[in-house]
Amino acid sequence: MVWSGEGARRQARVLESLRPGTAEELDRFLTRVLGVRIPRRAMCTGHVAPFEYLMHVFFERPGEPIVWANRGGGKTYLGAVATLLDLVFKPGVRIRILGGSFEQSSRMYAYLLELMERPGVRGLAVARPTQRRIELVNGSAVELLSQSQTSVRGVRVHKLRCDEVELFDEQVWQAAQLVTQSGMCGEVWVRGVVEVFSTIHRPFGLMSRLVKRVDEEGATGKVLFKWRALDVIEQCPAARDCRRCPIEKDCRGGAKEARGFMQVDDLVAMRLRSSEEAWASEMLCRMPRRSDCVYARFDPARHVVAGARTTIKTDELVIGGVDFGLRSPFVMLWARMVLEDEREVLEVIDEYVRTDRTLREHLGEIAARRWPRPRWVGVDPAGAQRNAQTGLSDISVLRCHGLLVRYRYSSIREGIERIRRRLDSGTLRIHARCRKLIEAMGTYHFDLQRLENDAPVKDGPDHACDALRYLVVNLEMGSRPVASRRYV
Repeated sequence: MVWSGEGARRQARVLESLRPGTAEELDRFLTRVLGVRIPRRAMCTGHVAPFEYLMHVFFERPGEPIVWANRGGGKTYLGAVATLLDLVFKPGVRIRILGGSFEQSSRMYAYLLELMERPGVRGLAVARPTQRRIELVNGSAVELLSQSQTSVRGVRVHKLRCDEVELFDEQVWQAAQLVTQSGMCGEVWVRGVVEVFSTIHRPFGLMSRLVKRVDEEGATGKVLFKWRALDVIEQCPAARDCRRCPIEKDCRGGAKEARGFMQVDDLVAMRLRSSEEAWASEMLCRMPRRSDCVYARFDPARHVVAGARTTIKTDELVIGGVDFGLRSPFVMLWARMVLEDEREVLEVIDEYVRTDRTLREHLGEIAARRWPRPRWVGVDPAGAQRNAQTGLSDISVLRCHGLLVRYRYSSIREGIERIRRRLDSGTLRIHARCRKLIEAMGTYHFDLQRLENDAPVKDGPDHACDALRYLVVNLEMGSRPVASRRYV
């Protein structure tokens, strides 16, 4: 791979002078010099071809790319191809590869090493590549990072390529957002970007949240590239009978015109081995699996309302639920009871979610809301414990502000089952303005690594869900009321 001195530099200059300027020129370089064929046409409506991602990053188009593709869909390999193109045609570029695990990072790096052995680019490294770093004679360099804050912090690069972010540690991901900077590399202005590659198999995972922000909320500065297995499938033999094919329902004969790289027989074998749920989420990129969600049957189409009235009748029962927090979010929910078809429906009408404020500050903002004072609020029984410095409990502070507080000791599982029953019976609704609660209901989950543990994971969504649980438990089971008092 290593050439000597001037020969390598001359080769680098020749390649730089041949830098593709159009999609056709880029395609020719990939096929003729690297021997790589990337699908240029998507087979499925609403998806893109992998080549679209390569054009976006090579031509430095605006927007950080988020690549959501199926397992085996070439995400990691494509990241290696994009890295090689940057190294060769953008002198001095600095790139880092960060995977959900060091093994995942090593896969992209291994693809890159293999690509650099192709005749057209062989010999451009200044020295034998190490297990973590390659440097070219034109000053470009790429290095692997391990999945740790120590590895990420302090790095300053043009591009950070993050592979399988679904497996990322949240704090490492946050640290990774601060490592890039733009700059001139040869004659090319290189944007400082964090690129994302992943499947989605958890509705509560990092990748799911990133895609939602782009696909549903229109997050600025991000561009979503999505393809599924059928977008990268090879051409299916004309003699193959579609009527007997296990993937015919999804393919509908499209593979007969395909030009991808994923073998038909491999895809058929995967379909036969997979459940409907796994096939849909990991191969067709339709939806994440919800089997590990606490409220798997929560359906926004059924349980979220947008057109509900915003006024409260004088005879309506207004109640609340509170989850205490300082560094973690403090949550308060407002709800009312609505009589429909001789059934009492619990309708959550508003939410307050804030962090890093005192309880008194929270209560001041809550008092400014337009809603009437709740008849009572259900809270965490742990709120009865006194603060070592003030001598007051959180419940005492609520009482000082004129709130009637209810709390009851019950298991988490018991409260969850009560909410599940309301979801099943249609007697729980959430107003669309309660965005944090709606997100929490869809992402509150069990521990994937400890299948024997039926306690939900406390990693964010639990706070809003706990406030709802305290409300429902005290509504349905009765409670221990604490008298309201006013202190002058």
